[in-house]
Amino acid sequence: MHAYLIRRLGISSITLLLITFIVFALIRNIPGTPLTMDVAMADPSRKINIEDLKRLEKAYGLDKPWPQAYAIWLGNLVQGDMGRSFHYKRAVSEVISARIGPTLILSASSLMLTYLLAIPMGLYATARSGLLQERIASTSLYMLYSFPSFVAALLMQIMLADRLGWLPLYGMTTTESYDAMTSWQKVWDVFLHSLMPITCFTYGSLAYYSRFIYANMQEVIRQDYIRTARAKGAGPMRVLFHHAFRNTLIPLVTLIGLTLPSLLSGSIIIERVFSWPGMGQLFFTSITTRDYPVIMGLTLVFSILTLAGQLLADVLYAAVDPRVRLT
Repeated sequence: MHAYLIRRLGISSITLLLITFIVFALIRNIPGTPLTMDVAMADPSRKINIEDLKRLEKAYGLDKPWPQAYAIWLGNLVQGDMGRSFHYKRAVSEVISARIGPTLILSASSLMLTYLLAIPMGLYATARSGLLQERIASTSLYMLYSFPSFVAALLMQIMLADRLGWLPLYGMTTTESYDAMTSWQKVWDVFLHSLMPITCFTYGSLAYYSRFIYANMQEVIRQDYIRTARAKGAGPMRVLFHHAFRNTLIPLVTLIGLTLPSLLSGSIIIERVFSWPGMGQLFFTSITTRDYPVIMGLTLVFSILTLAGQLLADVLYAAVDPRVRLT
């Protein structure tokens, strides 16, 4: 196990280095720079002196060739410095840290709800396979899975926020009175603001995961050992939970490990519709403003999570299936 982990960490380090190198090369070669984007957004009548522009390029480190700039960025990263945001004028670590909490509120809640609901729904569909209840549930889930989340977000805003006034229209907090609220009132306020985004995050994943569990259960219950268990007199629920479901955990835990990056990746569309200050919106803003340090910081975080998720999936696979040995 230890040798396997050391080898995987070595491979992951090389992979991470290649990812950051390629992304750095791409963003430094796309049209526009942070300075030219600022000029484009400024007053058209305002002109910037060429000498001032060159001085600013030197101050921001944009005057160096991108391979040299990458080496400087990597050297600073090794020392724990992710750089300073061009757009927010703050350390990249502070900018990203401020967005992790709002993103986790949506993604962690959505992921927890998905598994809490998808597993019983998948097992119920298996137990009622071929019956009218299962067909109705399957059709409903397929319709949910194919329904665009941004359309659902707009419909919920129209119905629940605008017409009925049950939930806040957008944002993470009630800006006018949030600071004057008590701790419990703040929690409740964030909860109300997060209900619609969490719903939009969850329903598509819920449909996918429940059908994923159902499909795997359908394959398992056709195995010989399931027929043997039934022949020995095992009850339907014992066969379903003890024999069948335990053997579907292998692909399920693998999928759990691979969903780790989604905890922080956020959703650009949903976050923009609800004006939610998450990581997805931060990534979009960073690209449009050519905020190189923030783009690299987010790329680093997402890449580490992706590689860690793959490693976690392998470890969970071995933990669930005793036949698998990590060597």
